Amino acid sequence: MSSHSPSHASSQEIRSRLDHPVIDADGHIIEFLPAVRDFLVEEGGRKLAEEFDQVVDAGRRLESLSIDERRAMGAFKLTWWPYPAENSLDRATGMLPGLLYDRLDEFGIDYAVLYPTMGLTGMSLDQTDLRRASIRAFNRCAAEMFAPYSDRLTPVAMIPMYDPGEALDELEYCVGELGLKTVLLNGLVYRPLTKDPDASRGARWVDAFGPESPYDYDPVWAKCVELGVAPTFHSSAMGFGSRMSQTNYVYNHIGNFAQAGEATCRTMVMHGVPQRFPELRCAFLEGGVAWAANLYSDLIGHFGKRGLGGIHAYDPDRIDRSQLRALFESHGSERFKKHLDELEEGLGHLSGPGLFQDDFAGTGIECAEDLKTIFERNFRFGCEADDPMNAVGFNRDINPLGAQMRAIFSSDIGHWDVTDMSETVEEAWELVEAGLLTEADFRDFTFVNAATMWTEPNPRFFEGTVIESAARALADSSGQLIDGDAR
Repeated sequence: MSSHSPSHASSQEIRSRLDHPVIDADGHIIEFLPAVRDFLVEEGGRKLAEEFDQVVDAGRRLESLSIDERRAMGAFKLTWWPYPAENSLDRATGMLPGLLYDRLDEFGIDYAVLYPTMGLTGMSLDQTDLRRASIRAFNRCAAEMFAPYSDRLTPVAMIPMYDPGEALDELEYCVGELGLKTVLLNGLVYRPLTKDPDASRGARWVDAFGPESPYDYDPVWAKCVELGVAPTFHSSAMGFGSRMSQTNYVYNHIGNFAQAGEATCRTMVMHGVPQRFPELRCAFLEGGVAWAANLYSDLIGHFGKRGLGGIHAYDPDRIDRSQLRALFESHGSERFKKHLDELEEGLGHLSGPGLFQDDFAGTGIECAEDLKTIFERNFRFGCEADDPMNAVGFNRDINPLGAQMRAIFSSDIGHWDVTDMSETVEEAWELVEAGLLTEADFRDFTFVNAATMWTEPNPRFFEGTVIESAARALADSSGQLIDGDAR
């Protein structure tokens, strides 16, 4: 819960006062695995389904290993007790689409986009056959489960990114055959440092699809634009960097979604993806927006000093050697003065010839305003309702050039951090009550930023839904083309 005093109004009452819909950009399904398993058997056979059963059971089996054994495997303390339990109504709501649909008004939510839970594990499996079959099974199951409720609920399609080919295959299948219109892509892929089959599984590097990647992912971004889908990323940083505790889940969990989202977002900017694909809309989920404001301001600071406009101020050839020698003579101690003939040697650290490069050459960025455009046009940032730092995204006085980070309301219903599904809109509204968000900001947070993320690439996204008219009015007011052929 946030530090602000709770609203006296319920989520349903708050929604009744609003003149706009509320979109939940990131709720979660708690998959009923026996149902998913039916599809997995169809996709890969019983043997593959049994392999996935072992993946599901991995957490229990890891507990029997010593800390040294876990460390050698690159294993970390996994999530435990992640779902509602005492609140059994909420547990069932996460599992049963019909029950969730019936409770949406109680939640104050008009339309919800739903992400997998156990399915996220399938996206990170190293075994190609198991990964692709399990993802296909989860996607098919979700499409079937939520088809009767499409006016208010839509599940995402999981898109594996271990190589561009499998991503393109699943994009075509899910959008073209299953009719799914929201997609979840790996934001990171953990790749082995060596091809040695006996090497520790912990010896891996993190591929965020930049120039160091073994693959060119531009065809994936181009396909997303072609299909009219906005790729979203819901990656975890548990398992790399400092989040490798073998004993403490909370230690690993804190900040992990922000770190993972930052890695993907930073790579996309520095690799020039938003400039090559200005129509691309992306969301980085569950990590909040404070990290995005920090990344944005840091990029602007680095561009000003390390971009071509500022970097030559640090060119060693521009040092006035005569002035420097005179200052050493007038202000240096005897120990310094006795080395005056070695002054050039003392200036050589990390300053040798041939080091210069334009670190921003691959970004397509020509001025700081380009960064503002990228963050406001291309990116959205998923924020849980009870995070008080959500206000940072809307603080134009702090964000350079008066930018607004496009935060989107994300309930995270289905998981342990939501103690009561009916309170998420109420918790988000606390920032308005505290004077940290205006009602206009709240409208952007709960409606505009999410709606535009999906309708800009696909103007027909909300056709047949309960918020179709509101989305159309928003498009008309912003001058957005709503002809389905005009993307």
